[in-house]
Amino acid sequence: MTPPMRRTAVLCALLTAATLAPAGPVQAATPASPLRFGACPDSLPNPPAPEHVECGRLRVPLDWNHPRGPQIEVAVSRVRASGSPAERRGILLVNPGGPGGSGLSYAVTKRAKLPESVRRAYDVIGFDPRGVGQSAPVNCGPMGGLFASPGANPVPIGTPAEKNYLASLRNMADDCAAGAGESLAHLSTEQTARDMDAVRAALGERRTSFLGVSYGSYLGAAYAARFPHRVGRMVLDSVVGPWDWYDFDVVQSHALLRQRDTFFAWTAAHAERFGLGGSADTVRRAYLRVRHDLAAHPVDGFGPAEFDRTVYRALGRTERWAGLAEGLRDYLHDGRPDGLRPATAFDSPDSRNYEAANRVVKCADSPAPAPHRILADIHHTRRLDPQPILAGMEASTCAYWHHKPAHRTPLGSPDTPPVLLVASAHDPVTPIEGARQLRRLLPGSRLVTLDNDYSHGVFASRGNACVDDTAAAYLVNGTTPKTDVNCTGPGLPEVP
Repeated sequence: MTPPMRRTAVLCALLTAATLAPAGPVQAATPASPLRFGACPDSLPNPPAPEHVECGRLRVPLDWNHPRGPQIEVAVSRVRASGSPAERRGILLVNPGGPGGSGLSYAVTKRAKLPESVRRAYDVIGFDPRGVGQSAPVNCGPMGGLFASPGANPVPIGTPAEKNYLASLRNMADDCAAGAGESLAHLSTEQTARDMDAVRAALGERRTSFLGVSYGSYLGAAYAARFPHRVGRMVLDSVVGPWDWYDFDVVQSHALLRQRDTFFAWTAAHAERFGLGGSADTVRRAYLRVRHDLAAHPVDGFGPAEFDRTVYRALGRTERWAGLAEGLRDYLHDGRPDGLRPATAFDSPDSRNYEAANRVVKCADSPAPAPHRILADIHHTRRLDPQPILAGMEASTCAYWHHKPAHRTPLGSPDTPPVLLVASAHDPVTPIEGARQLRRLLPGSRLVTLDNDYSHGVFASRGNACVDDTAAAYLVNGTTPKTDVNCTGPGLPEVP
């Protein structure tokens, strides 16, 4: 259904059919006409006047390897550069992460945080990746009971629970096959990278500059593999390593345990503020008491699955730690989890689309784990900590996926110009080892590390002048640091 518009209907641009693409790096098909922009959906924010956001839609093949087949539309947004023509450096495509994150509004929201020199130099281009938001959104229906409230305990213990856990993964895969239909195999990162190049071509630009955060870094690396000579300047922030998605999920689950221990110690250091105890062990016991109580007696649909999702989200950004500690304290005081509930319901339409697209993309990108390995990894993680956080293990459902990808997603290229990688030293969502490994696939690139930092998302996010100035100089002037850069981070958060 076409969303409501502020002004006039969005005009569409059609791509001509391309010839069958060879396996190596290629250029996208030349569009029949430029991408035309008009009004945006009412849901998009407006930048401060006199700047404005405009939107358009681009038709692309569902399967770029068969360009004369079915077509889908990709929703695109643009905020033009605010500087003079002499200052302009081209287009800067942006992606907020996921997979499954909507990027249409990101052209406005992320741009507002970028250094002024970058805003003056680039038309910032947002887009909803295929399968997401307003770009042929995928729907996986009930997703094997994922949206049940309260949800099943996400940490299975014992044979019956493990069998039920695997059955829920199978049911989720079945639901996604039914919901996605013929698009199941084609909502991949490789196909999205080719959509990105179609956007570049439709805008009449020779090069794509790109800012990708989290999953956006993986998407950028895939674009660099396919179109190395189309890369302008590329900043990959909070980098996903060049692993299969399931392996990445396991690495992340272990990093979350380290981060949670840091949270326990931080909370104990502020015992007067939070009242959960003066030692990390005492805080941990309070945390486990909340989790065990909610598992045994969910409150108004809030049980162990909901609790683990809240913890997963909070651990990734230190500004959320105080809210998590307060929510634990309040539950122990009055038995109500209100302080732990997310502001947006997990089963909202946007959330349902995100969760569906997340699994569909991951399972289209890389090989699947075997069911017995999933259980073995859970056993191993529980040996590290009996109460792990498995909320981010989305690729487990790929074990039962109806489509098996023919190959892993290619990432990086020795032919790509130098790329700037940015990472937080203690990011639990995308651990820094991923940036170090991806750099090996991007020769000449540099890594900017925010030391003594514990959050996910760094450039134009943490307010660190060293990081922001380095990235801005690279994007605007093409200044690649001579060596890797280490910036001084803020340390653990102050108590508000």
